[in-house]
Amino acid sequence: MEAAKTPIEIYTENNPNPNSLKFMTNVLLVPEGSVDFATPSSAESCPLALDLFRFNFVKRVFMNANFITITKTDDIDWIEITGMIKALIKGYLEEGTPLFKAKPELTSTNERIEGESEIVGKIKVILDEYIRPAVEQDGGAINFHSFENGVVKVQLQGSCSGCPSSTVTLKAGIENLMKRMIPEVTEVIAEGV
Repeated sequence: MEAAKTPIEIYTENNPNPNSLKFMTNVLLVPEGSVDFATPSSAESCPLALDLFRFNFVKRVFMNANFITITKTDDIDWIEITGMIKALIKGYLEEGTPLFKAKPELTSTNERIEGESEIVGKIKVILDEYIRPAVEQDGGAINFHSFENGVVKVQLQGSCSGCPSSTVTLKAGIENLMKRMIPEVTEVIAEGV
């Protein structure tokens, strides 16, 4: 007799980016880190992301622990497409097919690296403990890129990438927190946005 499978549940959560929607699920998608697919060609290793890009309104697919954030084009409303996206994701998860053809290239650059400066270590701790939880709640991710001459560069992914309010959040929230906690930090900017 086959063991009963856990029913797959998917629900959505809004976030500050009106063109992104967070699709939450009750199963683990990416055990550690996150995966960001900015183009269909970058999604070759993930059949689910590749199929999502087949919808002409999908601009970006971001996967984290138990959610997928989809960024859409401006010319369509979520109410018209949410059901299709949910059905596609649920179908993949119910089939039990692996989400990745090969081990995905995860983005989690906040890990401590031997030999890095004490300031960089402090920056990564602040990103992970204070900032990451709030950013993930909004369907995105923030990763350390570099620190040089007082300037912290971070990478924004998921709903944060291209979000109208991300600049305000970056300057008013993240930069102010970093400056207060680490006097050597003079500015925080987003890399590649």
